[in-house]
Amino acid sequence: MLKDTLFPTKITLNCQGKCIELSEPVVMGILNLTPDSFYGGSRQWQKSADELLDSAANMLKEGALFLDLGAYSTRPGADHISVEEEIDRLLPVVESLSKHLPNALLSVDTFRSQVAEKAILAGAHLINDVSGGTLDAQMFATVAKHKVPYVLMHMRGTPQTMQQQTQYDNLVPDVMAELLNKARLLHEMGVADVILDPGFGFAKTIDQNFALLRQLDQLVLYGYPVLVGLSRKSMVYRTLKGTAETALNGTTVLNTIALSKGARILRVHDVKPAAEAIQLWKKLETL
Repeated sequence: MLKDTLFPTKITLNCQGKCIELSEPVVMGILNLTPDSFYGGSRQWQKSADELLDSAANMLKEGALFLDLGAYSTRPGADHISVEEEIDRLLPVVESLSKHLPNALLSVDTFRSQVAEKAILAGAHLINDVSGGTLDAQMFATVAKHKVPYVLMHMRGTPQTMQQQTQYDNLVPDVMAELLNKARLLHEMGVADVILDPGFGFAKTIDQNFALLRQLDQLVLYGYPVLVGLSRKSMVYRTLKGTAETALNGTTVLNTIALSKGARILRVHDVKPAAEAIQLWKKLETL
């Protein structure tokens, strides 16, 4: 399957001149700058600049390597906002964190190349694109131009339509093929650091999400760092008949399974539990 897309295992990222080691798993903490993200506890949009700094600093203290800033909600059925509104929400926070937390590695969660470019120029180190380049034809060229790492996530449709696009001929091979073909194109365009994200919850049913997790090690075999975003998602709380607010324990369980299958970045709302899961997993692996 797509053997011509194989590359040597990539265990470092060049984040604006900072060499980041990924031979062991790391945590990416979520800072939502939206009023309508699916988990209310993660919403930071009404906080003052000082409160946002405190939230970010606390995530770093608890063990986050990356901070992922998102100003456009991509939950199923989320409201669409303009490029200008996304930039207005995002840029002041990127600038503030870059100034006051200069050692923080800032990821920007956007599918728009214009937003990505402004964020990079303001100090962002990495672009996390939920659309995998499908919603903005200039995104690949933008990350190639600025030579930043790129999280290539699998999704079909838009946040407003994705849950009507869950039909696959063969789920895992289809998702892998779509990701790997794009990864090959990114390399050809000069993007050195590509991170793969299978896109849990994006154009997948709950059963499909679990099937992807069960076979995550197949994606890891292709040599790219793999990011998983399982935190408090519906595959957790609906399976457990709870809510996003009650889904922390289930999230930790699934994150631990993802670690066992080779995930290198855990994208989470709750940094300390994820960091502890990594610590315990590492202890087990080193015995």
